[in-house]
Amino acid sequence: MQTSLVEILKDAQAFNYAVGAFNVYNLEGIKAVIAAAEAEHSPAILQLHPSAINFGGVALLAACLKAAHESRTCILIHLDHAVSADEIESALINGVTSVMADGSQHSFQKNIDFTRKMASLAHQHGAAIEAELGRLSGNEDGLSVPEYEARLTDPQLATDFVLQTKVDTLAICVGNVHGHYHGEPRLDLERLRAIQSRVAVPLVLHGASGLPDALVNVSIDCGFRKINVNTEVREAYVAALHSSFQQEKPPDLIEIMNAAIAAMQAVVVSKIRLFRSNNRV
Repeated sequence: MQTSLVEILKDAQAFNYAVGAFNVYNLEGIKAVIAAAEAEHSPAILQLHPSAINFGGVALLAACLKAAHESRTCILIHLDHAVSADEIESALINGVTSVMADGSQHSFQKNIDFTRKMASLAHQHGAAIEAELGRLSGNEDGLSVPEYEARLTDPQLATDFVLQTKVDTLAICVGNVHGHYHGEPRLDLERLRAIQSRVAVPLVLHGASGLPDALVNVSIDCGFRKINVNTEVREAYVAALHSSFQQEKPPDLIEIMNAAIAAMQAVVVSKIRLFRSNNRV
């Protein structure tokens, strides 16, 4: 069944857990996430980066919406890291009910201006909106942000940003990075607690891949309610394909796809349990 971002995160706020948002690129990814969520009785978010929509077109989006509608658990479709009004408007027109307006590459004021306009547009369509304040380093879907451009989120600016933009959720930077961490991951938990205490909307953690389980648990206790997972699911998919093609006699294509689904599903199940969202539906 489809659900709203506000509803699933309201429950996460009340019962101190986080909902996993898993980037998908094809039917195998969709099946893996939904199968894992149904098996664990957990809500889940099918997350689409604009590059995935550019590749898969409306057909990929339609597959996500249909699968969410027919699922036995609560599934949300979310547009991830959209940097233009055209990307956001197109997704809303085609049925997406949760979008991320990513103005983090801009100055604070320009980020506010862009996000406020996109929040108004999303709310006109009855959709929820996520924004980002601060700038993550690392790589994601072909985008790269050098370390020197990374900016940690200022708690006071976060308060002002949410009040001025009317966003429903806020992605922040407290030392998290996209992709793999180089060296021991360190999150500024004091900064996270300060933001959580000042901001009324749920907080979003980008760059969770590679964080130690103990650190993820603490970060949930400190206020993260939506956690994005991309790198580890993609790597499971690629590893499963590689393993299939290493066999002396490559298996049937359906067997190859099923192996990839199983590999991704195992990662999603492990994250659902880590985020404590299992047995919530």
